[in-house]
Amino acid sequence: MSSTVSVPATATTTQKEPQTVPIEFKHPLDPLTPDEITAVTLTIRHYITSKLEFKPIKAVKFITTYLLPPPKKDVLAYLSIPLAPGKEPEPLVQITRKAEVDFLDVLNGFSYNVILSLDSEGKWTVNTFDKLPDGVQPQISVEELIACEKTVKADKTVQELAKAVGVLPEQIFCDGWSIGYDERFPQTRRIQQALLFARFSEHDNLYAHPMDFIVIIDANTEEVLQIDFPPHYKSTANGCVLSVPKTEIPPLSDAAESFKLSNRERIPPPTKAFDFLPDLMAETEEVLGPAGAQAKEKKQFKPRDDIKPLHILQPEGVSFKMNGNELEWQNWKMHIAFSHREGIVLSTVTYNDHGEIRPIIYRLSLAEMVVPYGAPEYPHPRKFAFDSGEYGMGTMANELSLGCDCVGQIYYLSPHVQPGAYVSHSGDAIIIKNVICIHEEDNGVLWKHTDYRPGGRTQTTRRRRLVVSMVCTLANYEYIWNYLFYQDGSIEIEVRLTGILQVYAQQAGEPNPFGTTVAPGVNAHYHQHMFSFRIDPMVDGIKNSVVEQDIIPLGGEKSATGEDYNFAGNAFTTTETVLETEGAREYDFAKERRWRITNSARKHYASGKDVGYSISMKGGITPIMARPDGWALRRAGFTKYPIWVVKDVEGPKGGRMWPAGKYVPQTRAQPEDSVGSWVAGELPVKDEDLLVFLTVGTTHIPRPEDWPVMPVEHVNIAIKPQSFFDKNPSMDVPGTKDGKSVSAFSGENVTADSCTSCH
Repeated sequence: MSSTVSVPATATTTQKEPQTVPIEFKHPLDPLTPDEITAVTLTIRHYITSKLEFKPIKAVKFITTYLLPPPKKDVLAYLSIPLAPGKEPEPLVQITRKAEVDFLDVLNGFSYNVILSLDSEGKWTVNTFDKLPDGVQPQISVEELIACEKTVKADKTVQELAKAVGVLPEQIFCDGWSIGYDERFPQTRRIQQALLFARFSEHDNLYAHPMDFIVIIDANTEEVLQIDFPPHYKSTANGCVLSVPKTEIPPLSDAAESFKLSNRERIPPPTKAFDFLPDLMAETEEVLGPAGAQAKEKKQFKPRDDIKPLHILQPEGVSFKMNGNELEWQNWKMHIAFSHREGIVLSTVTYNDHGEIRPIIYRLSLAEMVVPYGAPEYPHPRKFAFDSGEYGMGTMANELSLGCDCVGQIYYLSPHVQPGAYVSHSGDAIIIKNVICIHEEDNGVLWKHTDYRPGGRTQTTRRRRLVVSMVCTLANYEYIWNYLFYQDGSIEIEVRLTGILQVYAQQAGEPNPFGTTVAPGVNAHYHQHMFSFRIDPMVDGIKNSVVEQDIIPLGGEKSATGEDYNFAGNAFTTTETVLETEGAREYDFAKERRWRITNSARKHYASGKDVGYSISMKGGITPIMARPDGWALRRAGFTKYPIWVVKDVEGPKGGRMWPAGKYVPQTRAQPEDSVGSWVAGELPVKDEDLLVFLTVGTTHIPRPEDWPVMPVEHVNIAIKPQSFFDKNPSMDVPGTKDGKSVSAFSGENVTADSCTSCH
């Protein structure tokens, strides 16, 4: 399908009068191109100046501009995917390409949401132009985070406070964060908190030098509003005591009074370098003995020299194909897109089952995440960032490097198709090249069997997987998002967590009840990372159900070994419950609880079960530690349960997308449009078009070994076919006999030819 659209001559210069150029999109879910982004924002500027009956908007700051997806059934009709097994696809309908925009009226402090559509002449037209309710704040932009540091560095009071602990103005750095929760400020002001650090040389690891105060700014007016001094702990005969009687935040005050209220001394930032760049480590690293004891001799840092290169080669090329944003690999077919908020979005995932194209997932993506910290003293409880809803995971994505972030024979979704693009304050497109990486990996054995009898034969088939990945940097922290597809019809969601711990200044000898001292004067607070993944399933069609399965010992706890029906005491069985109405479910470790998404319109020929896909969350089940009525759970209610099941309800602005609400910054409770309110409707979800939200995470009790940069930690969700295929769908994967495999050491008579029984 092709159309024309109004765009400026270039996407990176000042906006000019539009010209009409052809824009072709091959798939109705293709994200807005950079040219479309600039055309959309220019249309809004023209609308404000020429179409609004009143002229209150004088200064516009664009925050988000993205594709408003067409209705699900229209997309499936366009792709000839039937809505139910054995049915014909729905009749093709005309799809209108739409865009959705959030922007700020900077002078008046109001927020607006606009919907536009692309007409048959290639012009964007405003459909709706809505002022958001007072206090509703759209996503925090990258430009605002950068501007936060400039505002803080330029403030005279901040400079004086830094100077008092030996830090020069040019050495002041900070990470801009959302305010979290702070009732001292009206929600109508656009607030950020700045976590401060010192940097003593150009590329010095600034997180090794945390400062002892936190600054609050207004992102619109670019002024410092408040400076908070967290209290500290002291060791006493009666145990650990805080320097103030209460952990609550005190009233607003000037910096001098704020410091006085903390009832403690100033804390200079630690000066010892903990670098991560090899050239700097060669200058600053000290070799320590066991348990951190100083080595007798100071030795210069050098990288390991006993590691040989490991190359991943595919001399005949890759086994996947790309057609625009659509990918095909080993019977899989899917659409891959960049989203400013979700990062990677996978849509219309199907599997070719011996000629039958079977739909599995309509849309899969990260829907929300939150990182609540565990220190109770003010203002640390404000630290619970919604890294997706408040900042946008896609806007924080890295430009990936070949041979570094991605090793082997790599395909990037850009620049061959289009780069990741999101909107700047001015309305131009900000482009991230090489934003999504696609490649194949060997992943060990897929299946194997050896006939142990004399003369028996062996078959070994190695497991290959397709990886769709993105790396995102959220200030100090990195998230690596891997969506993995396997030849046996399985899918895995893997999150790898790395980067640098969020740290705070610690007095010498100060006790640390809510964190770990990872280096002298450096306190890494306990915290959690909680993720919500949204699955819009279409297992053999869009009418699905969720089945909860428990595994229980026969007879339960009251039964006794020796009874007639379970004499040996070894028996266990399963019980299954189909979820009838919207709701959330607890995980039960004792019952090995699991869930699967099924379609009752189709049965497995042997098991008799409804076809389905199971969900295994054991690689990520984590209970939220915050109190039910605490700040974090007032806003992040989705973390209460590992699974939520709701009916998909599409409206003019799409379906149910965001479990913590569409507009997350500065919320003080869950919005009405969030998962806690959705399940209250108790709509039917048996044999319905439903949504499944999965909550996984990890509780991070920092280790000294996580410093200065943390080795990756994994969180996993496995999605596997269950009674979906007739049998193991990977039986047709060729056996493995790699002629390039050789002995590790010369002289050993081991070659690939020795594997004579593998075929």
